[in-house]
Amino acid sequence: MKIYDSWHDSKNSHYYYRSCGSDFGSATCGMTRSLCLAAILCGHVAGGEQSGEPGHGTAERTYSFFLNDRFLQVNNTSTYPPQAKNRTGETHHDMGMIGYDKARKKFVFRQFHVEGFVNTYVQEDSDDAKKIVFVSESIENIAPGWRARETYLILNENEFIERFELAEPGKGFALYSEAHLK
Repeated sequence: MKIYDSWHDSKNSHYYYRSCGSDFGSATCGMTRSLCLAAILCGHVAGGEQSGEPGHGTAERTYSFFLNDRFLQVNNTSTYPPQAKNRTGETHHDMGMIGYDKARKKFVFRQFHVEGFVNTYVQEDSDDAKKIVFVSESIENIAPGWRARETYLILNENEFIERFELAEPGKGFALYSEAHLK
């Protein structure tokens, strides 16, 4: 499945039009081109390699619209087999929902992890049309001061990189895992 459908340039900004007609990714919801990148993942089933703190493994993501196409649901499974860096291996699951906050004019990404963490991210502004960055505004069930960042880099119409970074209290972000998905 191709990630991109079509782009339309207007006088004030760039709007994304999805062929499935979703209000989520159209000009009617007021999203600029940089805000619409999350919508391009709709229907995309991505698999690929993943590496980071838990070791090397595989990643699978699915993206689908729900509730009258107002939200994008993200399902993630990352599997790390037993290896020197992670002797028992692990399988991580999380599920997220991305919605557009009209008051802030930004996407908000709520992510629920099998370990009990709940991350609420807000999209950062960017001039890069092939990059989405979400930075946490809150994380539940972790010590105060922790932050998280989720970044999507669109490489071409069929692949992207997803980076997950964490920051301990008072420190900068450090890469936790990176997935190359096709």
